[in-house]
Amino acid sequence: MYNKAGDSLLISTPCELWRSSMALGVLLLLCCATWVSATDYTVGDSSGWALNVDYSSWISGKSFVVGDKLVFKYSASQHNVETVNATAYNACSSSSPISTGNTGQTTITLDASGKHYFICGISNHCSQGMKLEVDVAESSSTSPSPPSSSTTNTTTPPSTTTTNNNSGAGSLSPVHATVAFMGLVVLKLGVF
Repeated sequence: MYNKAGDSLLISTPCELWRSSMALGVLLLLCCATWVSATDYTVGDSSGWALNVDYSSWISGKSFVVGDKLVFKYSASQHNVETVNATAYNACSSSSPISTGNTGQTTITLDASGKHYFICGISNHCSQGMKLEVDVAESSSTSPSPPSSSTTNTTTPPSTTTTNNNSGAGSLSPVHATVAFMGLVVLKLGVF
């Protein structure tokens, strides 16, 4: 629709304004759902990744899903974080880690469902309790996954990045970014 000067008007009636507002509201909800779908967990909370922390208690009651992140905070001169398979986890062996973080803050994205295993590969720290087993569910259900009756000997290596960004802000996945972009296109074209 155009005004007398020939300028394009995006919204010309109250009905179009209402539809546009509703479309923007739906788009906003989709974006917010994306931001809250993944959770960043600081391993050990304020104690971090250290000796004398009960990681079995820390993990109790937590439900992990694909996309969640584990943030390991530790003294780089005293500890590291190694992603290992179940056999290495049970034996506290750091001879063949899948990945190693040693910068003082290591963030690991849980990018596959199943069990994930982490140990400190320094000295005998693992046998002193610096080990963590995380069971990751495929989707974001509100109830924790039931414990497995058997232990697998393989694990899919998670993505490992080191970061100093303590922001809790979420990010859009490619799928959600596409949905957001298409929503804006729909608004611009006035299809909705």
